[in-house]
Amino acid sequence: MDFYPCFLSVVFVVRNQSESIEFILSEATAVIAPIVSDFELIVVDNASEDATITIMKRLTGEQGMANLQVYALTKEVDADSACWVGMESALGDFVAVIDPLADDIHFLPQMLDKSVKGADVVFANNREKPLQSVAYRAAYNLFHTLYNWCNGVHLAKEAPSYRILSKTVINYILQHPQPTLSYRHLPATGGFARASLEYSAAARTAPKKSLSDSIDRGMRLLVSTTRAPMRLVTGLSMFGALANLVYGVYVMIIALLKTDIAPGWVSLSLQQSGMFFLISLVLLVLGEYILNMVSLSNEGPRYHVGQEFTSARMTRLEKLNIEEVADKAGGSRSEQVS
Repeated sequence: MDFYPCFLSVVFVVRNQSESIEFILSEATAVIAPIVSDFELIVVDNASEDATITIMKRLTGEQGMANLQVYALTKEVDADSACWVGMESALGDFVAVIDPLADDIHFLPQMLDKSVKGADVVFANNREKPLQSVAYRAAYNLFHTLYNWCNGVHLAKEAPSYRILSKTVINYILQHPQPTLSYRHLPATGGFARASLEYSAAARTAPKKSLSDSIDRGMRLLVSTTRAPMRLVTGLSMFGALANLVYGVYVMIIALLKTDIAPGWVSLSLQQSGMFFLISLVLLVLGEYILNMVSLSNEGPRYHVGQEFTSARMTRLEKLNIEEVADKAGGSRSEQVS
């Protein structure tokens, strides 16, 4: 097994996983501890309603796990926002983001190997996808097609949520005015050296995802990361102006060439329906932009940490308290520094 002299932070987002969280963290420790110099496990509890918090308090106690940090949110937020809670608090040279229900922790060493060798961003895509409803899959495919057309990157294939980011990338995202939104796409579109890996592993479970919440998050991501919707507004406006100009020329030609012109009910109806259709599209796109701008200017933070726990034992701090001191005989010995 390869060993990497680095400090690795691993972020987990959990919700109502009291029955499995201790096993998940123990498994992660068993995989990570032998391969890195230091590590920390960061758990973001996304407003659990079961006994997850109680278990976390026990695990961070004197007899609990080492190198564990817990951030308990007061209300449920989307997965990207919850991930960022842990990432902005991470201290490691590299930060891994893992969905404990969908991602395979045993694949992490292969990802870390790519990071240590120079990749600022390493993505891992699981070929085995959890089953979702037909409506969700249709909306999912539509969003990623639109996003790929607007930004030139397919988020699901080229920027999956299972990833390792270097501290350089974290600092870059921190400079963005909306890191909880930009965290999802900036690692893939920011020009960093990146690697993409694939693996196959069955998910522990297939949690149902809310279609309405996913659509809302997708629209916010789309309108906040690309100029394409505004370009669509200007394009529709130009097309409407040209269409009205062409229609005006058409009316003039008909007036000059025809003498038996019937009442203009048909033409007027076509004009009204066509123009109202274009106006509706313009208003739709403008409405999405207005909603996004209002949310950016008026909304408070998207999350709030209600409770925070840290392990009573932190191995990196224990190592910092050890100092090599030369003795009188010319050898060396370790002393505890208070």
